Amino acid sequence: MGIKVGPNANADPYQADYARQGSALVVAESDGDAHEAVAALEAAGIRTCRRIGFAEAAAGLERQYAMDLLLIEGEAAPDALLDLVLPQADTVARERQLGLVATVSPEQIDIAATHLLGGEALMLCRPTQGDRAAAVAVARMRAAQRRHFRVRSPARAVPEPDGSPLQRLSEEMARLAEELARLSRGDEQGNGAMPLREPDGGYRGPDEDRPEATAAEIRAVIRARRMRSQFFRGDLFADPAWDMLLDLFAAHLERRRVSVSSLCIAAAVPPTTALRWIGTLHDARLFERQADPSDRRRAYIALSPMGLDGMRGYAAAVKRAGLAIV
Repeated sequence: MGIKVGPNANADPYQADYARQGSALVVAESDGDAHEAVAALEAAGIRTCRRIGFAEAAAGLERQYAMDLLLIEGEAAPDALLDLVLPQADTVARERQLGLVATVSPEQIDIAATHLLGGEALMLCRPTQGDRAAAVAVARMRAAQRRHFRVRSPARAVPEPDGSPLQRLSEEMARLAEELARLSRGDEQGNGAMPLREPDGGYRGPDEDRPEATAAEIRAVIRARRMRSQFFRGDLFADPAWDMLLDLFAAHLERRRVSVSSLCIAAAVPPTTALRWIGTLHDARLFERQADPSDRRRAYIALSPMGLDGMRGYAAAVKRAGLAIV
């Protein structure tokens, strides 16, 4: 499915730049492994300029040219090679303002999160074809936006007016991504910041004045929320953000560390949806990534100071009101 930007695309630098972005490099161990990625690219109107294996990519991904998007199909790759290729891919994508989509297995989530969480990459795990096509479309749009704003002089930068070509194209791409993802579960828009407010700047009082929640209370809430699936369809409660916040809050109270892969399991949603929400909550500064000093391939995830303060404040307010944490 081609992307139409209108007959006057050349009148706007961003639209012209977007219209030129039509080639992708696929890193996969075989043509069979790359098949679904290539199909997603074709659905978005993007050609595959080349496929290379992980050994070639590890030897020098930065030497690859003539690409606008970079797709990593890591499920069949040895962990050692994936560990070498992902940081290179992240660096190349940042330096060249490329779109980056990485698909990994559940066992590779921690490796991928170690190198890609907090960057521009879109991470997928066991994705549907709708997930893949949506990720390609969003990555393409983001890359074109970054290139557009990078070349503009700060002194000449002005806010885009409502109804501008940039805004219209962004809206068009948002609609496209939604359409491409319609067959996949959990099609939340994970390509933007969460509409979350930061804690009030006023005086809150010392922590000891807050009625503290216990790990047992939070775990009981999580169990109660899981029981809903016994009586209602699970996709009615597909938004995993609150479950993730509760799980990490309980882990903090238990003084226990949580890996990214464990948090994906705790979210009780498809792993691609979980990864998208982890990235969104990280971008919203509610989550923070923590390195494992004993294993550089493992990434831990925890509540940030802002996230922890929010959870403590919520629990205290509910307790003061004589209500239950839900």
